[in-house]
Amino acid sequence: MFALVESGSITKFLKGNQGIQLGDLKYPRAIYTLWTEAERNAIGIYSIVYDDTNKKDKQWYINTNQSFAFANSKVTATYGTATAKKHADTTWTEEDEDKGFGTEGEIATRGLKYHLIRQVKEQAAIELNKTDWYITRKAEKNTAIPSAITTHRNLVRSRQAAMETSITNASDTPALETLYTYTTDSDGVTSRPLAEIPNL
Repeated sequence: MFALVESGSITKFLKGNQGIQLGDLKYPRAIYTLWTEAERNAIGIYSIVYDDTNKKDKQWYINTNQSFAFANSKVTATYGTATAKKHADTTWTEEDEDKGFGTEGEIATRGLKYHLIRQVKEQAAIELNKTDWYITRKAEKNTAIPSAITTHRNLVRSRQAAMETSITNASDTPALETLYTYTTDSDGVTSRPLAEIPNL
């Protein structure tokens, strides 16, 4: 992306896919690929420099729209301060109820914890479903369930409970993000604090 700067202000954004007329002069789209940055700058066209310093993971934060500024012979696109998504459910207030939005005390919007716990439940259900047929066979034919299968199913359930507890106990959105952040130890093993639902 490029920006046209006139009299020190950004007047237009350009995709660089077509030519442009500036005053009486027409320039082909080749100026965006064949010209140097200095040559484009001489006619008021600048490449946009993207500053993602304040941009955060959209799973956990709501980023602002980018703002564009021209300073020191450079056009920069920057983000403002990101807002953390609500980690807990929010409920309707008495004021909300008075305005007809909902009933006081009832859930207005679900927080991240609710959705993350649902994901854990779904992951555990998918894993347990792989071996449900052993349970059905045991019920119908009285065929013994292999001990390895029983051990695995118990591990899935205990891991699910531990993961849900960790999510529930997270104090805020950054704490939730930390649970899901992978790191690699000195042995090259990659893991996250939340752990994973074990797979067969």
